[in-house]
Amino acid sequence: MREERVHRLLEPVEVAGDGQLGRHGWSLTPGPPRRRPSFGYRGQVADIPFGIDFGGTGIKGAPVDLTAGEFAAERERIKTPSPATPEAVAEVFVDLLGRFPDSTGPVGVTVPGVVRHGVVHSAANIDESWVGTDADRLFTDATGRDVHVVNDADAAGLAEVRYGAAKGRGGLVIVTTLGTGIGSALVYDGVLVPNSELGHLEIDGHDAESRAANSAREREGLSMKHWAKRLTTYYRTLEMLFSPELFVVGGGISKQSEEFLPLVEIDTEIVPATLLNKAGVVGAALCVVEELDE
Repeated sequence: MREERVHRLLEPVEVAGDGQLGRHGWSLTPGPPRRRPSFGYRGQVADIPFGIDFGGTGIKGAPVDLTAGEFAAERERIKTPSPATPEAVAEVFVDLLGRFPDSTGPVGVTVPGVVRHGVVHSAANIDESWVGTDADRLFTDATGRDVHVVNDADAAGLAEVRYGAAKGRGGLVIVTTLGTGIGSALVYDGVLVPNSELGHLEIDGHDAESRAANSAREREGLSMKHWAKRLTTYYRTLEMLFSPELFVVGGGISKQSEEFLPLVEIDTEIVPATLLNKAGVVGAALCVVEELDE
């Protein structure tokens, strides 16, 4: 059944030497002409994957046309339950998917925590009952669909590399999200290195996100100039450790990037994310197709 569904999803097209699809992303290594999946929206929502972005205040979802990295139907949003236990969230997912009766494809889900083989291993900003939960199995059983769970920052980062600010960029790209915490995604030549959790680096004796996340700026009433100094320290540390080709900065505050990014003094190019609140949903859908393609 899984193979049949994948073949329906992946309609091959000819391409010329621009790489191949790996476990979590497109490799940008040049090669001979090959066939790759088009991820096309062929007129039926049932034919394409569905992305769900599980956040602290809202759960958003939509079917996604992976040819363009766009929603194939208008996105729906449901308030995150309180407490947001795995079982309560699973009920919301069933409700959300029920709003798209024509959608029967596989489902990608983002979770704000470390995810390995479908099991959640951390819960820094979600209910502690998530730790040890086999989320892949829980959501598959609840929805009756093929479900793959991925770290939220990883999904957003992969989407930015595939469709957004880092599209077409080779080498190491580091995508960060500045919000309640600092999420991170490492993507090397289009392939995701999952669960980097670079917001938890210790810098000057502090957890980095406790000093440099947007929530720290708001909590302490920092000016953009003062906050940019902290961001400079953070990104210089990442620069020293990884020597990336590009930093992409996401999160809601990235809409105001012109007020602080020019003040971040580093050598590496640093740009704002472009997918904004679409990144999680689009990235989740992309990840589930790649998981099924293995």
